[in-house]
Amino acid sequence: MNTNIIEINSLNKWYGEFHALKNINLKVKEGEIIVICGPSGSGKSTLIRCINFLEKFQEGSIIVDGITLNDDVNNIRHIRTEVSMVFQHFNLFPHLSIIDNLTLAPIWVHGKSKQESKNKVLRLLDRVGIKDQAKKYPNQLSSGQQQRVAIARALCTSPKVILFDEPTSALDPEMISEVLDVMIGLAKEGVTMLCVTHEMGFAKKVANRVIFMDKGQIIEENKPKDFFNNPESRRLQLFLDQILSR
Repeated sequence: MNTNIIEINSLNKWYGEFHALKNINLKVKEGEIIVICGPSGSGKSTLIRCINFLEKFQEGSIIVDGITLNDDVNNIRHIRTEVSMVFQHFNLFPHLSIIDNLTLAPIWVHGKSKQESKNKVLRLLDRVGIKDQAKKYPNQLSSGQQQRVAIARALCTSPKVILFDEPTSALDPEMISEVLDVMIGLAKEGVTMLCVTHEMGFAKKVANRVIFMDKGQIIEENKPKDFFNNPESRRLQLFLDQILSR
């Protein structure tokens, strides 16, 4: 892991007068798994949404795989083919079957044939363990199955990076482990991942680095062992005391 796939330099973002991200600097290497945690409103989701330009920022720079993210439509389009996102809510079209949900982008955005797209989607559904659900509709699946469909959809463009925005927070407790198992599998395959989550067990198991954010800033980052066992700041210690005692 020597090459930086993402470089964020002096990133600042405001919503009106609210300073949401304050001078963020972060470099992510190819194949690295980064977990971002912090209290509600700390800027975690805003940060990863800036990486594929779902949120515009006012100052600083983001470079993804050598391409600078800016208002250039071609740059945005290219980066979004390399950076996929899995949201808290699954955002599946309820009137389409699972296979039709997943073949939309390959066919209409990437110009793949219907058969080629179908074959790839079935492979991806098999990869996340729900190939047998391909002809069903979203409301016929459990929340955990729907999130696995969303992960398969994120993989349809063969992305270099996947952003996860609290992918388990909308799930029933018994559904969380099946989604985390899929994410752990992706981590073992070397997919670069940035994951906003409070699932600290996942962070301990697969993360290369854990980042703690508060009030729009990166307060602390470290390897999991040191992050959890030897927090350097009082603010992180308080956060860990709260979240690990649940």
